[in-house]
Amino acid sequence: MTAPGYLAVDSGGSGLRVAVGVPGQAPAAQRESREPVRTGARGIDAAHLIAQLVPLARALAAEAEVGALDTAVVGATGFASLGDDLRAQLPDALARELGVRRVALAADAVTAYVGALGPRPGAVLAAGTGLIAVGTDLTSWRRADGWGHLLGDCGSGAWIGRAGLEAALRAHDGRDGGCAPLLSRAEEQFGPVRGLPGQLYPRPDRPAVLASFAPQVAACAADDPVAAGILRAAARHMAESAAAVCPADGTPRVALTGGLFRLGAPLLGPLREELAARLPHARQVPAEGDPLHGSVRIATDLAAGRLTLPGEPTMLHVISVQRD
Repeated sequence: MTAPGYLAVDSGGSGLRVAVGVPGQAPAAQRESREPVRTGARGIDAAHLIAQLVPLARALAAEAEVGALDTAVVGATGFASLGDDLRAQLPDALARELGVRRVALAADAVTAYVGALGPRPGAVLAAGTGLIAVGTDLTSWRRADGWGHLLGDCGSGAWIGRAGLEAALRAHDGRDGGCAPLLSRAEEQFGPVRGLPGQLYPRPDRPAVLASFAPQVAACAADDPVAAGILRAAARHMAESAAAVCPADGTPRVALTGGLFRLGAPLLGPLREELAARLPHARQVPAEGDPLHGSVRIATDLAAGRLTLPGEPTMLHVISVQRD
């Protein structure tokens, strides 16, 4: 008889990543869907997620010869503020379609945290197109920023890209704070900068378009003080968010996760300096894994009855489902 298995999910802006396995073992099979889950009037569209997830989960369980999927963990971008429909529909749907008995619904920041640090006190900066900081002392969760590119995400890829394009436009106009190298790179990437508003403002993927210019800022930073200053300012914003959520006692760990940190030394250098200055009691460590790895860790601990992370409805919501 095959052992009961787990289902681990990472739902983000680029689609779903799904893994199945047996508790205590690495995932036996993994697949992904490139279709992001829709959002609607009730937030994240549970029906759309279910329609994608169930066939993937069934195929993976059969491929890996995993028994009943007793435990499921779904980490979702936007769950903290847009998770009402998921909380209302997903647990029963997973029980009905897959036989799941235990479900944990989590903000993607939580799965990023657990993937990076595991069930330990500390803080994680998750940075890509957007940015959020999450911390815990294992009694409650704290989050900072993650408010989107119009209201926050300070230091994110979109923030850096927007600041770089502003410096390019200042150079075009002859205003103080302009950067001629960034103007040249902006025109190479987008064409004449007079057309930038028309390219950006109507776009539903505007944050991603802004973030696409962040590598150009990093490329100019070694030789241009304006570009270097943008990355130093981004580092200050990131460190402020990390300091807002990091436990004040003990020796908490601080880790970085997300694609933005592939910008490398031009960003990581000033960020490490800012973190050391603001959080001298914390220990900077490399991230152990990604958000899907975090979902797997939560699923394994939940299945074994040893989950020690704090439960909160908008951050990590654990439900036992009665099957008919």
